[in-house]
Order: sequence, then structure tokens, then C-alpha cells
Amino acid sequence: MSDDLLLEVTDLHAYIGSPRGVVKAVDGVSLQLHRGEALGVVGESGSGKSVMARAIMGLMPARSDRTGTVLFRGRDLLGLSRKELHDVWGKQISMVFQDPGRSLNPVVRVERQLTEGMRRHLGLSRSEAASRALDLLKEVGVPDPERRLKAYPHELSGGMRQRVMIAVALACEPELLIADEPTTALDVTIQRQVLDLLRRVQTDRGMSLMLISHDLHVVAGRTDRTAVMYAGRLGEIGASREVFEDPRHRYTSALLGATPTIGHERHSPLNVIPGSLPSPTDPPSGCRFAPRCAAATDDCSAAQPPLVQIGTDHAVACLHPVNETQREGELVGR
Repeated sequence: MSDDLLLEVTDLHAYIGSPRGVVKAVDGVSLQLHRGEALGVVGESGSGKSVMARAIMGLMPARSDRTGTVLFRGRDLLGLSRKELHDVWGKQISMVFQDPGRSLNPVVRVERQLTEGMRRHLGLSRSEAASRALDLLKEVGVPDPERRLKAYPHELSGGMRQRVMIAVALACEPELLIADEPTTALDVTIQRQVLDLLRRVQTDRGMSLMLISHDLHVVAGRTDRTAVMYAGRLGEIGASREVFEDPRHRYTSALLGATPTIGHERHSPLNVIPGSLPSPTDPPSGCRFAPRCAAATDDCSAAQPPLVQIGTDHAVACLHPVNETQREGELVGR
């Protein structure tokens, strides 16, 4: 593991038991994250992005199973006990969840939720932790921070709760921050503020960031590299600019083709990806996007395409990758 490589995930599987069978939420994902790097993870809802993040953190439900390796600073997190993981959470890896209203304790004041981790992991006194909590609220742009420290979460707006959640995640100076759909249920203006805040604190602190979203616009321009997931597997990964400007996987191209643009003709139909995500308990063989792909052949259903390097920092798992003269507008609509 190189000195600048912070996280290395290899052949990660995360299966969850359900009444309908075993949900193959994450099914063989491999990726790397370097120190100080921002990685975007995109895909439709249900593609396995959030479960992958929870599998990395060790926050899986009781009826679940994880295999593979998750090396963080060379240490395999999958082999750690719950007690050992408590020393990792907050201090080394922190997570900003989708819904701060559910993640923050509704009956505990903001100050205590900010200071608990600092006193445990950093050994700060009550007054030192309170002073740092105030500084954190200022850093994340919470107005009137002295008053907000004494507030309960329900007394704050959605945007303020998310800023508090980010402050909680930053409290113990983690090396990796995982932001799982951090703009869910926020209006457009607040979404942009929160996303810009995440990018700013990540850059200022030199920490690594994994930004998870179903919205391509969220990760575009705010990440160094982007990974595209579909039905529990990785379809494409590479430098963000290259992935967005020259997508090679058919699914990535279809996602971009279905995204409205400012130049879209008024009242004209939008491009759509036909069909829906396959059942996670009974996924199709081979490429899981094949049933929805107009370029699919019999070979696509025979075996899962391997992730093949096609550039210095670009890899794709597709037997019929998009080339420079093709765009999914011509191919979707099978």
C-alpha cells in the first residue's frame, strides 16, 4: 500500500438477509482513495452506494455478511471487532448521513452532541470541547453559534441540522469523511451551500472525501475522481472530468443523456433509460445493465465484464464501451 493511498477496497461483497432472499447490495466492488482526494460515487437509488459506505464503516444490520478487504491505512477494517471500530469512527473515519433529523439525537442539545466525541477521542476537558464546538459551528457557517449550541435539533432548519451534522463529523479531525447523499430533502440553494461547504472543508483540512449521490450534478466539479455504480457493481471509475466528458460505460452515458440541460428544448421529451434496476435478490447473469442496454449482445449476458484500464486513470467494465463518436442518445430506447 503506497504512502498516499488511504483506503483500498478489494472485492467487497455486502449481502443482507431479507424475507425475499439474500439481497446482494454490494457484489464485488474494488476501488481506491488517496489522501486528500475527493471521490464521487454515483448511480440510481438502489445501486448499492450507501450500503457500500456502511460496509466500509462496519455499520451493517445484524442479518448481513461482508467479505473482501477494506484496508484503511493498511489495516483491514473488516477484521475489527465492534469495540475496535469505535476507535475508528469519528477519529479516523466520519460519516455525514442522508437525514440529519434522524441522525442527530432529538432530546440532546447540539453542544453535547458535538463535544461527546471530542472528549472521548481527543481527551479534551469540558470547557476545551465547548470552545472547539463553538469554533466548528462558526466554520460550517451556522449563524448565532452560541445560541445554536444550546438548541435541540428540532429547533433548527434542515440546512442548519445538516451543518451541525457536518460539524459533528469534523469534530475529531478524521482523515476520511464519507458524505452519503448529504443534500437529501434540502432546497436547491441550501444544497449548493452544503456541497460547497463540504468541498471547502475537505480542501482546507487536506482530508479525503467520499461524496455519494444519485445526482450527477452534485459530484461534477466537486470531486477529483468519480465511480459509477449499478446494481451493486462498479461500472466505471476515473478522473471526474474524463468520466463526465468522455463516458465509456453504456450506463454512465445513459445517465448523462437522461440529465436535463439548460439548452433542452421546452416541452420536448427527455431521454430516459428504459426498464428498471434488476432485483437485488435475483440479479441477471453477466453485465447487470445488459437488459436495459441497446448495445447488448449475447456475450454481455454470458459473464460479468472485468474492470479494464482504458487510460491513465480511467477504467470501465463494459464489453461494448462508448467511443468518441457514439452517445447514448442514439442507443437508449431499445
